[in-house]
Amino acid sequence: MAARRVTAAELRGQCSAGACWLLRGNKVYDVSGFVKLHPGGEGLLQDRAGTDIQRDLDGPPHRHSENALRWLEQYYVGELEAAEQEDTAQQHLRERVKQYEPAKSHPSSTSGVQFKTFNPETDLVDWEKPLLWQVGHLREKYDEWVHQPVDRPIRLFQSDFVEWCSKTAWYIVLSVWSPVVLYLTWYCLSELSRGDTRLFASFTKDYSIPVPVFVFFPLFFIGMMVWSLMEYGIHRYIFHMNPPANNYFLITLHFMLHGQHHKAPFDSSRLVFPPIPASFVIVPLYVILQILLPPVLGLSLFVGGLFGYVAYDMTHYYLHYGSPPKGSYLSWLKSYHVRHHFEHQKTGFGITSTIWDRPFNTLIPEDAIKDY
Repeated sequence: MAARRVTAAELRGQCSAGACWLLRGNKVYDVSGFVKLHPGGEGLLQDRAGTDIQRDLDGPPHRHSENALRWLEQYYVGELEAAEQEDTAQQHLRERVKQYEPAKSHPSSTSGVQFKTFNPETDLVDWEKPLLWQVGHLREKYDEWVHQPVDRPIRLFQSDFVEWCSKTAWYIVLSVWSPVVLYLTWYCLSELSRGDTRLFASFTKDYSIPVPVFVFFPLFFIGMMVWSLMEYGIHRYIFHMNPPANNYFLITLHFMLHGQHHKAPFDSSRLVFPPIPASFVIVPLYVILQILLPPVLGLSLFVGGLFGYVAYDMTHYYLHYGSPPKGSYLSWLKSYHVRHHFEHQKTGFGITSTIWDRPFNTLIPEDAIKDY
């Protein structure tokens, strides 16, 4: 199938109309749908609309990974007319991108992305069918496949109802858990302000220690830190477990828990954790703390941890869909997390911070954070 030919006039017209079309040698890409998601900020791509970005892809300052180059090919439009090219010296650049030639595709109904038509002889999965029951058959090919991200929605289940239940909008997490955090915070402060909370009162009536109200705040902070450690541990050891190639069940479980997020990192419906499955972790933690500590003290720790979880989910969503100010901590953290998705999948497990990546030696090197 011959590539579509794009004239310089069409390229200029699209950019003048507000689209963001880019060149890579003589290849034309429509990245309009990705502008706001780019880790370098939307202005970075908008400023380069209609220009050749090959030097920007090679760096410095930002060398783009092979996964990032594969990602770009999803926005392929066609070839710039040879007579329209600005500089014939760019011919050598085209030779370097042949390995990323786009497959035959049909236009997406949702964005500028072009989705491949399923070819059973070459494709590993059929995107028109639920993926959850297919991925276990990839066996030794699964790890490489799941870490090559694509910009398209994923369907996990055949049942429309079950599929709907597996998706969650970011504001659902806020609407469910934020009132719980606020109420429990008020309750703990109210109980502690009464002055009748004492340590060791259940062991002896002769000696006990009164607990002042300000103790809530360090307990709340400790709860947040405990959650951050859990966040790191869950992400590293459960979400990034390496399922055996011959274990269909573990591959399927991994894909359901986290693999689908690495395959489609900008699927907004699966960036936060649904409240019902989350409660299977949250409720047992609440019960354990109530057993181990005086009720209001255990509750103070719990509410700090719950707040940490909500902050984690919201931060994770923002790192994928937000546009933090350039030079800010969140801008750096967004670049750090994008690097985890596109090249350093075995390191960089911190989401809200890198506090645990440092002591456990899983920090993405500073020079690597500059690459995408």
